[in-house]
Amino acid sequence: MTTPRADVLVLRERRGRVELLTLNRPEKRNALNEPLRQALITAIRDSAGDPAVRVVVVTGAGEKAFVAGADVGELAARSVVDQQRVMRERRVYDVVAALPKPVIAAVNGACLGGGLELALACDVRIASSTATFGQPEVRLGLIPGGGATQRLPRVIGLGAALKLVMSGEAVTADEALRMGLADEVVPPTDVVPRALALAERVAANSPAAVVSAKRAVHAALDTSLAAGLALERALFLVCFAGEDRLEGTRAFLERRPPQFSDR
Repeated sequence: MTTPRADVLVLRERRGRVELLTLNRPEKRNALNEPLRQALITAIRDSAGDPAVRVVVVTGAGEKAFVAGADVGELAARSVVDQQRVMRERRVYDVVAALPKPVIAAVNGACLGGGLELALACDVRIASSTATFGQPEVRLGLIPGGGATQRLPRVIGLGAALKLVMSGEAVTADEALRMGLADEVVPPTDVVPRALALAERVAANSPAAVVSAKRAVHAALDTSLAAGLALERALFLVCFAGEDRLEGTRAFLERRPPQFSDR
């Protein structure tokens, strides 16, 4: 395998049906500047359009950080007009959250500010035992601007979200696990392998069913119970009419692994 170029901002590696995306600014603790955001948007959109990719894993280069936040130097150089322009454009967090395919964050170190907002846009967060999580924007005279004020309460509840956002304090991986901010905590050397193993387990299932499941579960946060149940029933029937349902049930009865076709 060739050594990746140091100037490639998002390294892409195909692992079977899984796309591993590595944010590659380790000298800046993978801080999100505009070029890195745009590179990740491009990589996510490419994954969305590739039927061979069933699950995406996102991690950070190096051992110190997943993403240590936004690039503060870039923020300091912007005028209010510049920032308004940037915030009118499609945000990387929204692009990640809108991907129909599952996205797993392998949080390998500091996950702060925009880094936590990126992790919140993912579906599952596997954390290194050395990872830290926080929203320190108030220490810069700001508030989170990439979705944390909305996504964080939906994940960990109102009080816990307010504590993180208003204090600017960071929590450990174990604390994040107790809060529901991290879904698993593993040793540092295992964080990417565990995320890839989970991604491959998801990728082995019917792609159509997985996409429908993600859509239905996310709807629970944005709709009434009645509307969510109606969507669940509708998506169940879509899956029931598909070829993958026929293959899945046949394979179960015949005691063999299913060969799903995404139909």
